[in-house]
Amino acid sequence: MDLFSYMHENAVKKQAPLASRMRPRTLDEVVGQSHIIGRDKLLYRAITADQLRSVIFYGPPGTGKTTLARVIAGTTKGEFRQINATSAGKKDMEEVVEEAKKLLGMEGRKTVLFIDEIHRFNKSQQDYLLPFVEDGTVILVGATTENPYFEVNGALLSRSIIFELKPLTKEEITGLLKTAMTDNERGMGLYNAEIEDKALDFIADVANGDARKALNALELGVLTTSPDADGVTRITLSVAEECIQKRAVRYDKDGDNHYDTISAFIKSMRGSDPDAAVYYLARMLYAGESVTFVARRIMICAAEDVGNADPQALQVAVSAALAAERIGMPESGIILSQAAAYVACAPKSNSAVNAIESAMEAVRNEKTPAIPPYLQDAHYKGAAELGRGRGYEYAHLFPNHFSTQQYLPDEYKGRTFYEPGDLGYEKHIKEWLAFIRGGKKDADV
Repeated sequence: MDLFSYMHENAVKKQAPLASRMRPRTLDEVVGQSHIIGRDKLLYRAITADQLRSVIFYGPPGTGKTTLARVIAGTTKGEFRQINATSAGKKDMEEVVEEAKKLLGMEGRKTVLFIDEIHRFNKSQQDYLLPFVEDGTVILVGATTENPYFEVNGALLSRSIIFELKPLTKEEITGLLKTAMTDNERGMGLYNAEIEDKALDFIADVANGDARKALNALELGVLTTSPDADGVTRITLSVAEECIQKRAVRYDKDGDNHYDTISAFIKSMRGSDPDAAVYYLARMLYAGESVTFVARRIMICAAEDVGNADPQALQVAVSAALAAERIGMPESGIILSQAAAYVACAPKSNSAVNAIESAMEAVRNEKTPAIPPYLQDAHYKGAAELGRGRGYEYAHLFPNHFSTQQYLPDEYKGRTFYEPGDLGYEKHIKEWLAFIRGGKKDADV
């Protein structure tokens, strides 16, 4: 390296964003992802022993995919090469592969090829890598924010180990921010700055698991805030709001605001108020609530408070949950809004709740009677000899596809657990049940 290159590299390091300067240099400095880089985990052992095989890191932004690649670069004795799939083409890969062949043949050294945003490569570009990953010419380290099972060729996946990185916890990001505030070498320690606990908590919460986003907001706050009269730069909650361009709302995911808001959301859907339901949904999403958590509550409400008054409500809620989890924010907000509004507007019934609670109480508190022999399984060996299934009436052989045969145990004969309501589709269910329970002579429902 010549003097000019050396000076340029040093200048870049000094002027690099805080998130880049604070990037971990060793595995022990990495925050989070203990499920894959804990000391007893495969990836940790493979990196420290320099015995890495092709891997793909999958996870949301700011979780450490590039960081792990750089740690590998500093650990491996082989050649480390990096390309970005958004700008690289087949020619770039051909150059890397040719160099890797020479290095392996002449020096016996391997080449670790890091491809950032590997999902951006098309099928032919990914296919080009296959034989060289297969024969060990290159050790592939891919990084993607997209689900690799959808975006990466199956053949390449079969030659790689998938490691999913999780969003950092609020506590982990808080620790990173505190370290950055006091680090004199790479952080903001020389700026004589302080950050209020509320501001620290807010940035860590709003970052939503993205370390880069949190560190960028902290750096912006320190660099753009004028010192007080005593020379100390103080990062307040209002400064934090400006830096991350988001207003703080009272919503502690572990406190009263969390439970109060989700309670109001559920009660608004139960109370058939779509406007209130969508409003409380917006408060939760704005505060960074998990779309998975919200979707679960909508599904529960669809079954608990709508039930068979509109069986479609549960289908809408389940579909919304799957779609929201796959798509992510901000578009998931639209999907959850549709589901919440549908459940709120649907006719209501809690008959399913009453039915299972009554049945559970009977099971819990009463003696368990025998299942009628004609309802028992007749397929296992020796069942016929024991009379299992004998006398069972196949419902489809009877008029209106039902038999008057008794299905409850004798001790429960005539017992009713499910009592449908009078709204929506359940009104028709009630009429039909009245007929098959003996209330009508003809199937005119």
